[in-house]
Amino acid sequence: MKTFLVIGLGRFGTSLAEELCALGHEVVAADLCEERVQAVADKVTHAAAGDCREAEVLQALGARNVDCAVVATGTDVGVSALITLNLKELGVPQVVSKAHSELHRRVLEKIGADRVVFPEQEMALRLAQNLANDQILNYIELSGEYSLLERRLPAGWRDKTLAQLDIRAKYRLNIIAVRRGEEFIISPGGHTELKAGDNLLVLGAVEDIERMETL
Repeated sequence: MKTFLVIGLGRFGTSLAEELCALGHEVVAADLCEERVQAVADKVTHAAAGDCREAEVLQALGARNVDCAVVATGTDVGVSALITLNLKELGVPQVVSKAHSELHRRVLEKIGADRVVFPEQEMALRLAQNLANDQILNYIELSGEYSLLERRLPAGWRDKTLAQLDIRAKYRLNIIAVRRGEEFIISPGGHTELKAGDNLLVLGAVEDIERMETL
């Protein structure tokens, strides 16, 4: 179990806080708006109203003790940048900040954000991948160069081992897990034989991932 601090309770921040809590983690949720705080109070570990631009408020929320803080505030670059900076100065080990533009992203990275996310853009990319190819079940862009996807097993790979397929050499991709019903085969070896109904978790460069989508 981890402890999270989610700052900013718009649609993104609220959904994130509620889901993290539903997954069994401790979640402290904060926003300047008392109504937003009350709306989420029963669905998280603790909720409080306060101006998180103030370091004293962050300390009162227990920011020094969380594993990760998420800055999910609105479009004001200055507000999210100041909160991010204060969190890093308080020693929060991982700060994830929401951005709305490339300039916003550069500012957040410059002041020390460990990860910058574009929720709408990332969701649109994932949806586009799923709509364009019904073999793809999930798609996560890890960086500008690498992606992770879950896809159905290509028909031509059934009843063959990973060693026989030699996927790393032929496609420059890594099969990091095989999902077989409710079972996960983590880090499958060359002897792992793939069966009808298997789903593959594939890690690789974006250009190699795109080549695999045609299989």
